[in-house]
Amino acid sequence: MASCAQHQLLSSSSSFRGRVGKTSSSSSSCSTSFSSRGGGRKATLKCFAGGGAISKPWDIQKPCKLVLEDGSVWQGKAFGADGTKVGEVVFNTSLSGYQEILTDPSYAGQFVLFTCPHIGNVGINPLDMESTKVHMGATLVRHEALNVSNYRSTQTLDSYLKEQGVIGISDIDTRAITVRLREKGSLNGVVTTDMSISDDELLKMSKGYDIVGKDLIGEVCVKEPYKWVDPTASEWEFAEKAKSNKDKFNVVCFDFGIKNNIMRRLASFGCDLTVVPANYSAEDVMKLNPDGILFSNGPGDPSAAPYAVENCKKLLGKVPVFGICMGHQVLGQAFGGKTFKMKFGHHGGNHPVRNEFTQAVEISAQNHNFAVDLNSLPKEVKVSHLNLNDGTCAGMVWEEKMAMTIQYHPEASPGPHDSDNCFAQFVDMIRANKGMAVSR
Repeated sequence: MASCAQHQLLSSSSSFRGRVGKTSSSSSSCSTSFSSRGGGRKATLKCFAGGGAISKPWDIQKPCKLVLEDGSVWQGKAFGADGTKVGEVVFNTSLSGYQEILTDPSYAGQFVLFTCPHIGNVGINPLDMESTKVHMGATLVRHEALNVSNYRSTQTLDSYLKEQGVIGISDIDTRAITVRLREKGSLNGVVTTDMSISDDELLKMSKGYDIVGKDLIGEVCVKEPYKWVDPTASEWEFAEKAKSNKDKFNVVCFDFGIKNNIMRRLASFGCDLTVVPANYSAEDVMKLNPDGILFSNGPGDPSAAPYAVENCKKLLGKVPVFGICMGHQVLGQAFGGKTFKMKFGHHGGNHPVRNEFTQAVEISAQNHNFAVDLNSLPKEVKVSHLNLNDGTCAGMVWEEKMAMTIQYHPEASPGPHDSDNCFAQFVDMIRANKGMAVSR
């Protein structure tokens, strides 16, 4: 029967007691009937909820749709929050760590489409956050896992996104959308749970959005300086250099959208961290007497943050500096170079980069839609790393200015640990500048 949930059980006695699961209505009812069959007894249990069938988890989700600026419309099911959001759609190829991706501030202004088909299966826990909130506008998945199985989980992905006010859409063809993004480049899109808005209206919204020229750093960075002291927890520490380190260094971190695990890794290598807003003046930074300075990851267009570039210029050559992702792009401009928007960017935990000094290849975690133009750099700047997928600049060194940068995430989170030694190299630059022996 289409209107009921029916279970058949074989029993050797006429006595039968069933327990019905939780239904969606207090007016649910169940009835049991028996018949003889093959020497045994067949019990048939029929349950009704409020005059209809018991609700199945996969039947209770609301409709949701994604409209891309190329005019394509993708019908799906909603989870998380209700509403309508616009953003740039990018795909991420990581097979794990969706919670870290959700809370990465670098995704502000964007929707993340996960190529991994099952998202939500390990739930959410309070220890794996990369910031205090979800920064992306929407989460796009093939399948939202309804069953959570992880000993650290404290809530479901659905409930977490509801708390955060972030829309999720599932049951869409993420492979087809990924192919579309690779062929056409990153596309703006609108996700909505409001089915009263026409596709034409949503298309107009998507075409009216552009991340180029947007300074999103100010939306995600802190407003006042603060101290960070927590290293990587001992049960997760894997780097021998970090375990054996006994020195302490004063490092100032410019917060362009910094991830927690960048700070944990620096703390593990002996850095006492002071985190400052993105627009904190170079003069005030030097008053903190830093041994080194970090320019962090962050969202948006690096050319839209000239104040950050000017700060970099004033600080170059005074103490060792290290730029990660947005910090790499900002330092690249301070060096005299230019940045450009990539076709669809790099987002995932499986990107190969080659160290141009050693020829060693690292598998890296990456998340960026802009890059530094190799041909725009002055001759004093050496390209230290190249992305082997497309030949773009993945790292720079200016030895005379005590500056190093990488266009990917050495802390991973999620991703491989091949590049974690970058933190040790930065600390060695600090040691060398202070006349101390390096750790190699």
